[in-house]
Amino acid sequence: MLLVLLFWIGLAGTQQVQHHSSTGTDRRVEPCFVDDAVAALREALQTDGALSNSSLTLFGACRAPDPSSRSTLLVLSEERRRWPDGGLKVRQPAAVFATEERGVVTLTFDLPASSLLEMNLLLLLLAFESPAAAGDLEVTFSSRFLLPHSQSACISEGTLYVLLMGRSSSSSSQHRWTISAEAKSPRMNQNLIDAIIGGKPGGPVGVTPLLLFTGEEGINGSRPAAFGSSGVPVQTSFVCELRRFLEGVLPQDQDKQPLLQLDSLQALPPLPLGLSSSETLLAALINSSAPTIFYFNNWGSKSQGLRGQLILSPALLVELRLRLEQSEMLILDLAEQETVSPRTTARLERLKDLSASQQMEAAESHFCAFLLLKALKTVAHAYDMTRRLRSTRAGPDSPPKGNICGLRSLTVSFEKLLLGPQSANINNCRGVCSFPLINGNNHAILLTSHTESVAEERAPCCVPVAYDPLEVLDWNDEGSFLSIKPDMIARECGCR
Repeated sequence: MLLVLLFWIGLAGTQQVQHHSSTGTDRRVEPCFVDDAVAALREALQTDGALSNSSLTLFGACRAPDPSSRSTLLVLSEERRRWPDGGLKVRQPAAVFATEERGVVTLTFDLPASSLLEMNLLLLLLAFESPAAAGDLEVTFSSRFLLPHSQSACISEGTLYVLLMGRSSSSSSQHRWTISAEAKSPRMNQNLIDAIIGGKPGGPVGVTPLLLFTGEEGINGSRPAAFGSSGVPVQTSFVCELRRFLEGVLPQDQDKQPLLQLDSLQALPPLPLGLSSSETLLAALINSSAPTIFYFNNWGSKSQGLRGQLILSPALLVELRLRLEQSEMLILDLAEQETVSPRTTARLERLKDLSASQQMEAAESHFCAFLLLKALKTVAHAYDMTRRLRSTRAGPDSPPKGNICGLRSLTVSFEKLLLGPQSANINNCRGVCSFPLINGNNHAILLTSHTESVAEERAPCCVPVAYDPLEVLDWNDEGSFLSIKPDMIARECGCR
């Protein structure tokens, strides 16, 4: 019987002789912490061929040709097909301590009381709070609880996780584990200390262990029910998967932008979304093509018990499913054109499965399906706008339009949101207004004629003349609300 442990390691620069666990405000207390870690492992193993180099780097796997020194990730990848179908069960140990003596870091933590400790496989994943940046670091982890007792990891730039494999702990005397970590090169000792201990004086330990079990269920996580049994609510898993989906499928702007506050924008009165929402409102939202920002900024780890609920009539439910099918076709087309990552379609399938999970009540399932539809329409709007902007620059039967007044891309970034999207393309209008005027009105025509002889007056300017709204969906302790922010996205330009 085997066990694998998962650690979340926070990188910092100050060494502490001893640290203890704490409830600081970092990524480890986010509601998606556990789900993101398990999803990274699941997606790394969902491959028909050899593990990719990016997966090996992500999990600190050593590329040693000697089979005896292969990483746990490689072993799991080869043995995954033998396991029964299902998902991971997750438990989080308590009372984590870290000490350092002569370059050797020792981690001590208590295993939670659980019958899962006697299951077939248990993994310990060491997860960094941010990608390692201290160069190549080869580390040996040793413990009588590991199987084998010594295991290697190769941490480099881009490494977020390290997997260790251990044995089950059915004896009560084995409910406290001690694992030592030592750099194979003494000159890298400080890098190891900074990576695993890190933190400020008196701060939390840099490692959060997670125990991942597979029993009669396997590791590929194809069934959402496993997440309910792991202690993570299915609706939380859905929201976390939705965030990963949006991050992977939406066009990314690489330029750093100043962060803008959504609350500073004018908006129509917020509309409560819940069991009492009218069918007229829900029908309008289902048929709306406006993009949506999921503003779950107050949805923290303490909010995992929140339940979003909607009741859709049979007719609205049919309409919702039809719209979902139509929107899904766009994602499949993008995947065929290799416009999006192959993982996008797998994430979409998982979202569909989670939204239909039998572990949720019908009202919760309807709410998740509604969120999925709004997310897919946001993706559709983004790619449709990309095509429109491309066509304004030059059509197949027309020359480039040069500096004539027209629509141009303009991306703005919002304050850090739990879900996203973190940015939006609001577009802008730029270019010269000259005869023949683009979308010019009578005033612009007369103004252009007048300024040809009277230079003191301003000439017509290229400005937006039509807009699309932006919908903002907020989910907090008071419930879920949708607010419409009008005139947000420039759709057409004209000379005024």
